[in-house]
Amino acid sequence: MMKSKFTTLGADFFGKDCLELAPDLVGKLIVRKIGDEELVLRITETEAYRGEEDTACHASKGRTPRTELLYREAGTIYVYLCYGMHWLFNIISGELEQPQGVLIRACENYEGPARLTKYLKIDKALNGSSVIGNPEICIADDGFRPEIERRRRVGIDYAEEKDRNALWRFADKRTKDVYKTKK
Repeated sequence: MMKSKFTTLGADFFGKDCLELAPDLVGKLIVRKIGDEELVLRITETEAYRGEEDTACHASKGRTPRTELLYREAGTIYVYLCYGMHWLFNIISGELEQPQGVLIRACENYEGPARLTKYLKIDKALNGSSVIGNPEICIADDGFRPEIERRRRVGIDYAEEKDRNALWRFADKRTKDVYKTKK
């Protein structure tokens, strides 16, 4: 476990359904240790991806070598390459063999999942490890509780309409919705 002034979250926190975990992660802290440096960022936005029935979830096509991590224990880190150039950081949630997870979409001063992973130096090296008991990265709580706003997920044009319209993106209400479309 990392030594810090925050309470590191354990298995019980991550073992809930992604629709409960995603809003619960907003306001929590990502604590990333790189050598002697400790980087701490507050999560401001997440997105939930819920199983094979969610056409926006990688598991919607079934179990494959790529999606195998989605079926693992809650707290497992799922890092994948988006557009062949950006690493995206997800945390598996729920019960074993029930593929679901939460994308960490933004933190304070780092809007966008690619900017976030670049700053925190998150790449495939962390893929398959866990945020639980990990000396390099964990999720922590310092008691901060923001007001949460539900928003539509973004970047999932390939998904069915019901899944594109699901309000499964959760954000600190104080943050601007940079993806809001004009009507």
